[in-house]
Amino acid sequence: MDQLALNRFMRQVEHGESGCWLWIGTKVGGGYGRIGLSGRYVMAHRAAYEHFIGKIPAGLTIDHLCRNPSCVNPQHLEPVSQAENNARANLGWWFGSRDACANGHLFDEENTVIRLAPTPARICRTCARERTRRYRARKASAALEA
Repeated sequence: MDQLALNRFMRQVEHGESGCWLWIGTKVGGGYGRIGLSGRYVMAHRAAYEHFIGKIPAGLTIDHLCRNPSCVNPQHLEPVSQAENNARANLGWWFGSRDACANGHLFDEENTVIRLAPTPARICRTCARERTRRYRARKASAALEA
C-alpha cells in the first residue's frame, strides 16, 4: 500500500475502547470492512495485515483474535487455516463468542439486550439507540417534506 492509499485507509479507522481499530468505511456482510486498492476491492483487515505485518501465507485466512469483524488492528489479526478459524468462531456460548458488536461496542451488562425470539441474539443498546435516532430523523424529515 503506497502512502496515499495508507492515508485513505487510516481515514476510515476509528480507535475503539477495546483496542480495536474499527473500520468505519464501507462494510460487507457480517460487518467486515472493504476498501478499493489498486483498482480492486479487498477486505480491509487483509489489507491491514499485509501492510503492517506481511504477506498472508498461502492457504491461510485471517482470524480476528478480538472476534470483532470490523477490526483492522494488525495486532488483533492472525493467519490460520480455515478449519482453525471455523473452530474458533464456534467457541463460546450460543450467542457467539464475540465480546463486542460489529461497531466495537462492548457486550457488557449495561450495553446488552438478550433477544430470545425469533432467533436468539445479543443486541447492542448503543447501536439500537443510534438506529432509532436515525429512523426518527428520517421520519421527521419525511413529515416536513409532505
